[in-house]
Amino acid sequence: GRLEAVTQQMGYHPQYLDSFLKMQHYLMHMDGPLPFDCRHYIAIMAAARHQCQYLVNLHMLQFLRAGGDPQWLRGLDFIPPKLRNLNEINKILAHRPWLITKEHIEKLLKISEWSWSLAELVHAVVLLAHCHALASFVFGCGCEQDEGPGGRGSLKPLSPGSQCFCEATAGSGCSQELLRINRKRSLDSCMELDCLRERMQRIHVETEGREEMRLLQQDREEGEGRERRWVIALTRLRDSPLTDTDGEVTGATNLACYMQDPDFGYQDFARRDEDQTQVFRAQDYSWEDHGFSLVNRLYSDIGHLLDEKFRMVDGLQSSAMAKRLGCEPSVFKRGIWNYIHCMFGIRYDDYDYAEVNQLLERMLKVYIKTVTCYPEKTNSEMFDRFWKQFKHSEKVHVNLLILEARMQAELLYALQAITQYMI
Repeated sequence: GRLEAVTQQMGYHPQYLDSFLKMQHYLMHMDGPLPFDCRHYIAIMAAARHQCQYLVNLHMLQFLRAGGDPQWLRGLDFIPPKLRNLNEINKILAHRPWLITKEHIEKLLKISEWSWSLAELVHAVVLLAHCHALASFVFGCGCEQDEGPGGRGSLKPLSPGSQCFCEATAGSGCSQELLRINRKRSLDSCMELDCLRERMQRIHVETEGREEMRLLQQDREEGEGRERRWVIALTRLRDSPLTDTDGEVTGATNLACYMQDPDFGYQDFARRDEDQTQVFRAQDYSWEDHGFSLVNRLYSDIGHLLDEKFRMVDGLQSSAMAKRLGCEPSVFKRGIWNYIHCMFGIRYDDYDYAEVNQLLERMLKVYIKTVTCYPEKTNSEMFDRFWKQFKHSEKVHVNLLILEARMQAELLYALQAITQYMI
């Protein structure tokens, strides 16, 4: 399965993994404002901003599985204007979220043939922030550099029943309940054809009735039709300019077709004493008091799932790291969280930022900033060589803090802009 490396890493904290998969399953596969194929294409656009081939390949397969048009995979020039218009906010959210204004929101929501609804835009914003942050985790834990035939970045044609992004395998250490929750998918997108044929064969043996035989034949024909459609789609994809001579999707150089202005990247947020309006005051607009209620109102229940995930990562223990520094685990985690938010211009009036330099060693700060702001620059040795005195599970915990703090920061800026537009 394409997600195995990520689930293995998150599996060091199974309670968090449970919460993560439930939120992601709801975001990608349950009822919501956006069509399923558009969700995966938006994920491709988001992952491409950080050159995350791992996530791009994964969502390309899921896009096809959801019935998406293979021509869209040729790049932004081949998608509807409505989706293409999302590129600007995707670019800003990924690299400099403090630049988002209500004018960006107004431009997307203006009355036209390609306008977005508020509910659709909130769904898209959550998707973008989720995939940007997940790209940080993928690079931070070395999933992108995984070795193997063709490398982790290669895309091989998988069967229609191959594991999807939200599914957990038996070897991932997840509970059976988690497996059940994340396999509630439609027959077309979740069951392997072999399993389908076995089920139909059991029906034939048990019933031996004419009606059952008729249904069996009908299901078999539909299953074979789905298989033929997949072969055609993947053949078209192999024949497109995106692929090499072996029929595999090539490396990160091709990701440029999914983004505009590729040179736009992170720049240090500079606090200017003469221009305090740039600083995002957490006391003026917070997730708990403002963001949660807005997102939950426009995209039902996603706020509860996001809030559970934020609380879950905050509740994870980092006793060894905190003990080494002689502080409480909560103090250490807050230092990391506030340092990440500070890099995006979010500041807390009740926090002494001198603590950050006391709590976080220079090398750890370099690692956190790299994974947070430009994860594509993370090399395969950073995870293993930094802070060797910490357990592997605690290194993963730091990457989970990066994932969640970054996602919340992007959401705060986007939701504040939406709120200002609504006012």
